Order: sequence, then C-alpha cells, then structure tokens
Amino acid sequence: MRRRILSAALAAVAILAIGACSSQGGKAAAKRAEGAPKGPMTVALITHAAPGDAFWDIVRRGAEAAAAKDQVTLRYASDADGAAQAVLVQNAIDSRVDAIAVTLAKPAAVSAAVQRARAAGIPVVVLNAGLDDWKAAGAMNYFGSDDGEAGVQAGKRAAASGFKHLLCVSQEQGHVALEARCDGLRRGFGGGRFDKVYVIGTDMPSVRSTVAAKLRQDPSIDLVVALGAPFALTSAEAARDAGSAASIATFDTNAQVPAAIRSGKLQWSIDQQPYLQGYLAVDALWLQRMNGNVIGGGSAVLTGPYFVDRSNVDQLEGFAAKGTR
Repeated sequence: MRRRILSAALAAVAILAIGACSSQGGKAAAKRAEGAPKGPMTVALITHAAPGDAFWDIVRRGAEAAAAKDQVTLRYASDADGAAQAVLVQNAIDSRVDAIAVTLAKPAAVSAAVQRARAAGIPVVVLNAGLDDWKAAGAMNYFGSDDGEAGVQAGKRAAASGFKHLLCVSQEQGHVALEARCDGLRRGFGGGRFDKVYVIGTDMPSVRSTVAAKLRQDPSIDLVVALGAPFALTSAEAARDAGSAASIATFDTNAQVPAAIRSGKLQWSIDQQPYLQGYLAVDALWLQRMNGNVIGGGSAVLTGPYFVDRSNVDQLEGFAAKGTR
C-alpha cells in the first residue's frame, strides 16, 4: 500500500512539472509570436519622378529587386509636384501600408505628410533627396548621395582640369538636391567664373534651345555641368548647335553615358548609384520589421558620389546596359 501511495505521489509531481513546463513553453511561444511579423508586408515607394525620366526606372528596379527577395508587395507612385507627392503619402497612410519609402526633394511640401505617417505608426525611410531634412521629418534612415559634397568635388575637379568658366544646368527650380549640387559646384570651383541656368526638364527641345542660347550669348563658357544624364547629352547637342567648344560633364548615368565618356562627348559623370538607393530603402524597412535591425544605425547611408571617367568607365558599362547603374 505504501508503495502504491508513493508511486501515485511521484506521478502527480511529474504531471505538475510537465504542466508547468508546458505553460512556460506556451508563454514563451506566445511571446515569440508577438514579436514576429503578422502577415505579408506592403511598402509604398513614393518619389518626385517626372514623367519619362529614366533615372527613376533604375531606382525602381533596385526597389523591386529587394521586394522580390524579401517577398514584399511594392506599390510605386510618383509626382514631381511637392503638394501632389504629399497627397500620395497620405493615400498610402489611408490604405494602411506597412511602411513607406519617400523622396524629400520638396521637404516643405512633403515633410508634414511623413510626420503623419510616423504618428500613425508607419515606419518611413527617405531616399535620393532630403539629406538635411529626413531626421526632422521623423524618418528612420536616409539612403542617397551627399549632393552638396558631390558638387564641391566636381567643382574642384573642374578647376584642377583648367576650366575657367562653368555653367550649371538645372532641370528643376526649388529641388533641394539639385540646388545643393549647383551650390557645391560654385564653392568647389573657387575663383572661376560661374553661371547657372534653369531649364524645363520635361521638355528636351526647350532644354537644347535654352543651353544653346546661353552658349551663344557667352562663348567664354568652357564647361557645362548638367545635373542629370539626359540633360548632359542634350547639352552636348546644344553646344554643337551653338558652335561652342565647351566640354560637357554630368551628374548621374544612364545606358548612353559610358559610350559618351569613351568618345569624349562627356568628360565625366558623378554616379549616385540609384539602384542601390531603391534597394536599400525597401530592404531596410523589411529588416526593421523582421528583426529590429536599423541599417546605418540611425545615420545617413551614402550611395555617392562616385566619379566615372575614361579610367573606369569599362567597369560601369555592362551594369548601365542592364539598367542597374
């Protein structure tokens, strides 16, 4: 009888112990489940791209590659007008996306919408434009070039190459990154003569005629620096129209830039690696959701400037043809 009572008592203790372990394991599993992502992830990528600007195709390819890797649903929208871009951000908030990647080319118009997204609990990263404004807007990261520093380095390079009179061609007035590039060019160029002209970036015939008129007006201009590859190639045609001997250089690249550099049509380009900007923006949002990692540790992650000239253009050409540089 005593043996039977002892066996029953030991069995009861074992059952209680198993129950306790099962309870603790269940709590731990529940806690793990609370920290895990709930369902698929949707990211809105909202840029200030103008219609037909191939630069943004490269940004989008990078974002799509990261989305495919991370099994993220990507929704892309763009508008060159700052107020309209802010409406697109609000639409993303209202549709309850899981995260937003946005450009801040017009921070005065868009930052308030970013702040509303953060107030709604939606993580936001900034890419391409907004280096000086992303933190104030409440974004988690910035992925892009330091456009002011890129301009300074380009201006120094122009001065060291012996150019005396530089013309900066900007395709959009009030765009913070483009303004920073031209301002940096002026600072880096030092004591050389410096002019700036605004063109209508969505109208290439107008770009060509405006640059040609400026070159006819002042034949002393010996270097034209465009702030985007299509405008540089058009500026080269404008120089020919004007009978100008001015050299052409550019910010950014496209599939035509490597051949233009090799032939001497362009002196050099400054690549900000737009594919990388799109890729990192989406991947950073996914990583933060999955495991709390923050790329860059809360600091801006720079993707440029990177100079491309005859010495290294061969390394770029294949990737440019694929649309990733």
